[in-house]
Amino acid sequence: MPRPTAAQLVYGSCTVIFSTLAMLLLSQTSSGLGVTVIALAALALGLLVAMTVPLPKVRTTEATTDAPAEAPAEEQPVRGRGAEPAPQEQPVSTAL
Repeated sequence: MPRPTAAQLVYGSCTVIFSTLAMLLLSQTSSGLGVTVIALAALALGLLVAMTVPLPKVRTTEATTDAPAEAPAEEQPVRGRGAEPAPQEQPVSTAL
């Protein structure tokens, strides 16, 4: 498992802090069990947020080589600057 990036740690920590404060203020609990449940829920939510932050994409050369190769286009004759077009062959007709 790769190590978490700085962004993941920041997002997860902020989520834990703000969700804990919000849940404690909204629930107005004062019992030890209620605070423990809220703290565990906030930790789980922070872990979820930290793990779902997009990781930087790793570029691999293998992904580009596995793509199906396109059929090569027909080659066009290369003409130099000022060159005349090559003469076309005419079909020979014979009279009998």
